Amino acid sequence: MSDWKLISEATASDAASVEFTDLSGFKIFKFVFIDVQPVTDSKPLAFQVNASDDVGGDFDESYITSTFFDADHTEGDIASGPQYETGDDQAQGTSYQRITRGVGNESDECFSGELFLFNPTSTTYVKHFYSRTAEYMSSPRILDNFVGGYINQTLALSEISLKFDSGNINAGTIKQYGLVAT
Repeated sequence: MSDWKLISEATASDAASVEFTDLSGFKIFKFVFIDVQPVTDSKPLAFQVNASDDVGGDFDESYITSTFFDADHTEGDIASGPQYETGDDQAQGTSYQRITRGVGNESDECFSGELFLFNPTSTTYVKHFYSRTAEYMSSPRILDNFVGGYINQTLALSEISLKFDSGNINAGTIKQYGLVAT
């Protein structure tokens, strides 16, 4: 039996972004992505957070340091990886952090995976995160993505925003779970 508690669920249909506005009550949050697809072809999905002093803000004040690597396999049986993706990580950046590289938008293309966020309401420590996603790219190939890092913010985090680099989220479900009550 799992101790994960379902907190919220969003089913996107041509949505600019999906935001979860409650990052309290648990020390660990898990966001599960199920068959998420962009409207615009070959776009990465990314996230950013707001601190408690910027509720409803513009999701650009929290500094992120991260690393991104992936492994891929084409339908033509060419495989590579793991490989470090220098353009998809940040060093104290305020941009949205990518967790996929370029999801396709054809009827059979999407991505699924998980994003973990640790102790977002701590006012002592930075907030760690990691993600693992599997995406079907338009090239056509599968990418197995690994992203990890920290949000250099000691204020409590209040909300998270998820969106594609450009274009809307065509379809998909995102579930928010909590573990270890505070």
